[in-house]
Amino acid sequence: MAFDTLLIGTNNAHKLEEIQAMLADLTVRVIGLREAGIDHEVDETGTTFEENARLKADTYAQMSGLPTLADDSGLEVAALNGAPGVYTARWALPDLDNPHRSYARVLAELKGRPFHDRIARFVCVIALARPGHETVTVEGVLPGVIAEEPRGSGGFGYDPVFYLLDYDQHLAELAPEEKNRISHRGQAIARAREVISHWT
Repeated sequence: MAFDTLLIGTNNAHKLEEIQAMLADLTVRVIGLREAGIDHEVDETGTTFEENARLKADTYAQMSGLPTLADDSGLEVAALNGAPGVYTARWALPDLDNPHRSYARVLAELKGRPFHDRIARFVCVIALARPGHETVTVEGVLPGVIAEEPRGSGGFGYDPVFYLLDYDQHLAELAPEEKNRISHRGQAIARAREVISHWT
């Protein structure tokens, strides 16, 4: 490849670790914002996952001068008209002492709803930005159902309440390697790799 470093444009340590694991076999250094000396949080003013991913990738690529991968991802629940959507991270309860704060509100909103009303999907849009080049986006989607209670100790965020019909397991119950292979982010990363492989 004609570059030796890829910047991951996120301040989320869990997300950075997950993406680095997915890209571990690349022949380039995959670094986070802290390692690049960047202490800046992009204001996610977009109304779609793609807009926010582009905002982050373009901003961090401009600040660093490095090829940059940034994503925006979230949960869409059909019965909640697609909410929380782009506001997924901000839907968490303000109670910092609640270990289930990330998904407690979704469970409360769906309380008493039948199985077919709990259909949901995770969406991830990745933007790939390089100074002097047009930014490219790719997408991954993982369908599932919001369970009535959490299960599993893996993953983070909404993973414990996201039930996978094909696996009869919650996302948080999967081994990290399996989750990374099938997840919305894993799918988007696989497509991003295709784009990166053609960079010269």
